[in-house]
Amino acid sequence: MFISTVAVMEVLELLSELVSFETVNDPARGIKPSKDCPRFIMDRLSEWGIESRLLERDGYYAVYGEIGEGKPRLLFMAHFDVVPVNPAEWETDPFRLTVEGNRAYGRGSADDKGNVASIMLALRELSRERLNGKVLFAFTGDEEIGGRMAMHIAEKLSKEGKLPEYMINADGIGMVPIIRRRKGFGVMLRIPSERVRVKGRLREKTFRISTPVVETRHAAYFLPGVDTHPMIAASHFLRSRNALAVSLEGSFLKGNVVPGEVRLKYIEPGEGGDVEVDLGLTRLLKAIVPLVRAPIKTERYSDYGVSITPNLYTLEGGEHVLRIDVRAMSRSKEDIERAMREVVEFNLPGAELTVMTNEKAGYLFTQPGERIVRVMLEVLEGEGERAEPIEGPGAADSRFFTPYGVRAIDFGPRGGNIHGPNEYVEVDSLEKMPRIYKGVALRLLGG
Repeated sequence: MFISTVAVMEVLELLSELVSFETVNDPARGIKPSKDCPRFIMDRLSEWGIESRLLERDGYYAVYGEIGEGKPRLLFMAHFDVVPVNPAEWETDPFRLTVEGNRAYGRGSADDKGNVASIMLALRELSRERLNGKVLFAFTGDEEIGGRMAMHIAEKLSKEGKLPEYMINADGIGMVPIIRRRKGFGVMLRIPSERVRVKGRLREKTFRISTPVVETRHAAYFLPGVDTHPMIAASHFLRSRNALAVSLEGSFLKGNVVPGEVRLKYIEPGEGGDVEVDLGLTRLLKAIVPLVRAPIKTERYSDYGVSITPNLYTLEGGEHVLRIDVRAMSRSKEDIERAMREVVEFNLPGAELTVMTNEKAGYLFTQPGERIVRVMLEVLEGEGERAEPIEGPGAADSRFFTPYGVRAIDFGPRGGNIHGPNEYVEVDSLEKMPRIYKGVALRLLGG
């Protein structure tokens, strides 16, 4: 298909403006997106004659609006918040879109501002059509920390009798309809520091991430047997050498972001001077290997099984704190806690275990024969894209709508390094996105 230069420049210019807003969500450091980005989205839509309003909840924002008349038929959703960055790992400015060949680099280019730009342009075109029903849209600012704005919007639409038949959650990747996604859980472990002096030689070892097939730091994409997780490697190292930990540092960013590296100071007891070691940290790190193999029960089959990744370590007030990301086809917090507690009681007696999840969230499990899936595949074929519905590794905001019976898919352009350094979106796929979203909407609405 001929690629329109005008269309390419338009979506790239809009994406460039969106990337320039530093919409980082990092609650551990008290950082959240301001009103600036959602205000920009509203102002641009207003220039095109599309009304929207700003929603706020607990200091987080979303943009919501509707076009067309009649019964709500379709909801578009995407998010403008992004995960933190480590600028030292980037080859370009993460908040300045940099185009090199077919790749546009920038934090959020693939996850998820490329989708925000694409939906905005699709809405502009749809607003000029005579639609057989309403198209709803929402751009949220807290997806990366749990998506409570999406939950609030789902509850609000349910109470108002405005839930749509279909939802395109534009938070996917790869130009394929994602019809399954697991639910996410957070596990936090606390154990007191216990310092003693032991004879030995102080040593240091660095463990680095390795993702040789899919370049990403997103915890849900981590694939045991292929990828190397620095924290799991450090755990295995301590267990295999009967070593004692002294301290642990690393490039820790967020609970669902695999750290790029960790630096372990340790000793192997024997000859040498007196060195202060931490028995609490040693036990915590050694417990990681069995923790990531906890026998978690699931409700449905998943291509990715259960993912358990220990991604964030801190020392808080004399306590070692480890935050673990869990992904499973399960709604049961109790099943997750039961499996993790069994491991903790054997390996870390006395440790405090907390399991966190949003009880109102489900998981995405749409059947391949649903109309929204078939329509998306037809539109993609018209754009020269051959695709099959797949399961996506990570969770997304569609999980707040599926419990209400909304038939949903996740979708997005090709790209890479999601949640990692040098995140990018492929330009040729991004150029097609507004047309794809418009085409699917018109077919679903019968316009």
